[in-house]
Amino acid sequence: MASLHDFVNLDLSDTTEKIIAEYIWVGGSGMDMRSKARTLPGPVTDPSELPKWNYDGSSTNQAPGDDSEVILYPRAIFKDPFRKGNNILVICDSYTPAGEPIPTNKRAKAAEIFSNPDVEAEEPWFGIEQEYTLLTMSKWPLGWPENGYPGPQGPYYCGNGADKAFGRDIVDAHYKACLYAGINISGINGEVMPGQWEFQVGPSVGISAGDEVWAARYILERITEIAGVVVSFDPKPVPVCDLVPFCFFFLLLATTTLVGSSCRLA
Repeated sequence: MASLHDFVNLDLSDTTEKIIAEYIWVGGSGMDMRSKARTLPGPVTDPSELPKWNYDGSSTNQAPGDDSEVILYPRAIFKDPFRKGNNILVICDSYTPAGEPIPTNKRAKAAEIFSNPDVEAEEPWFGIEQEYTLLTMSKWPLGWPENGYPGPQGPYYCGNGADKAFGRDIVDAHYKACLYAGINISGINGEVMPGQWEFQVGPSVGISAGDEVWAARYILERITEIAGVVVSFDPKPVPVCDLVPFCFFFLLLATTTLVGSSCRLA
């Protein structure tokens, strides 16, 4: 008798040239990720080969109910670590049917800046550190006592052992899945709070840094979905805790020295 696992892992290349493309976009909150899949006639290697698509923006808080169509423009392609084979993940941004970026489409303005010849001449390199917290389904951090709080900061940062590192199997699965996808993930480490981790992306040039971070976040959401765990990028997943996840980036330009900045993802 076949199992669900058998069907999930079917190798489509044995029977068809068709592939599955998972279109991914940022939802109305600016941090939630949405996606849906479509069948394509064969392998694709460049976003320009992909068709635009649409979705109901009234269901993602991105359009009114009486004018809800939003158009997806494919922007970046990554290998799909879940379906494998020639299947792909597609990072998209969102537009009105008239071709105007919707208000939550921050990528469009970034693309305009990065395509400026003066900016291109600088060849900006970004290195991004993304912190996150793994939570139970009841939204309590992994490794925290039930209805209680952990010991003080100290043993958890880059820690090892069952009483210091919580969720490492999820973290390693995400690391390998990002490498498989073609994301320039450069490392991982445990952070200062139980259940808190970090991954780094880069160095990546220009707007590709943002595309890679969003793809890495999406893959992490999917892996935690499989594991039955919730991932939070919230700067304060537990309001009384002062150990907060954040996103930190380094920028290196052709004509300047290294600069850095942090961004708490409120």
